[in-house]
Amino acid sequence: MSNTLPRIVFMGTPEFAVPSLEALYQAGYPIAGVVTAPDKPAGRGLQLTLSPVKRYAEEKNLLVLQPDSLKEDYFLEDLQALNGDLFVVVAFRMLPEVVWAMPKLGTMNLHASILPQYRGAAPINRVLINGDMETGVTTFFIEKDIDTGNILKQAKVSLTENTLAGELHDQLMVLGAELLLQTVKEISEGTVKSIPQNDIIEAGMLLKKAPKLSRDDGHIIWTDPAQKIHNQVRGLSPVPGAWTQFLTDTGYSFGIKIIETEIDPTGQWGYPGEVLFEKPNKLWIQTGSGALRIKKLQQAGKKVMVIAEFLRGFREQILSAG
Repeated sequence: MSNTLPRIVFMGTPEFAVPSLEALYQAGYPIAGVVTAPDKPAGRGLQLTLSPVKRYAEEKNLLVLQPDSLKEDYFLEDLQALNGDLFVVVAFRMLPEVVWAMPKLGTMNLHASILPQYRGAAPINRVLINGDMETGVTTFFIEKDIDTGNILKQAKVSLTENTLAGELHDQLMVLGAELLLQTVKEISEGTVKSIPQNDIIEAGMLLKKAPKLSRDDGHIIWTDPAQKIHNQVRGLSPVPGAWTQFLTDTGYSFGIKIIETEIDPTGQWGYPGEVLFEKPNKLWIQTGSGALRIKKLQQAGKKVMVIAEFLRGFREQILSAG
């Protein structure tokens, strides 16, 4: 590729961002620098852990910046010195205007939804929790208000009633990298089309939001219908996980994460939260309408287990969930 290609500053932190950075690198775009989160202590030894983006950047000998604050003068001076023509953002934090307004070609972002739907931090989770049957990825130019900038390109995917958040994350991670590369190519060639989101929003259109997840989002309310709980479980699977408490016949109560379920719409035998199981591999929980068969779960500090594995190792009788 020619030397007229834009110099790119890439900003991202988690695994979701790595394929996008790799796509740009493999396509030959000059990566002026990579901005990612500071190393964090993790594990019992509290050893410093590198972000997935930093690990990839160091493998390719790319310059890495890890500011504690995006507004500090030292960081802004280092960022300006990179002479980036285009900033590319994937799964990073909110940028101050002094940063996103810096490059001459603008700052573009990859978002895991079909904007203007699901603006916010948790679009993959929220689209499944709400039971939608379609989502996708969007590239757009960053502006002052979060996820409201002009749309550049979009790609859609269909969902099933059993799609899990982890599966959708991986699918959109790959699709997003492809869309991002197409977008950068069109920006560099001057052929990209920019569509204001207000031109898409019709009168009376309901805009669904994707706020950051809280612990309460994972708490299962067993008086809810089976379909709603099933969507909650898959929207939070495998992490952070939908959770409940199991109560046994000995009075022992312990927390559990429900990782995968199957709906039994006709199951109706008792009160919401009542547990019915048949060893070696079947366990149902009554809901407000219908029942859920539990397929996978996880106890604190243990690995995810299929239900047969859990029941083999658990000697008490589970009476209820709540």
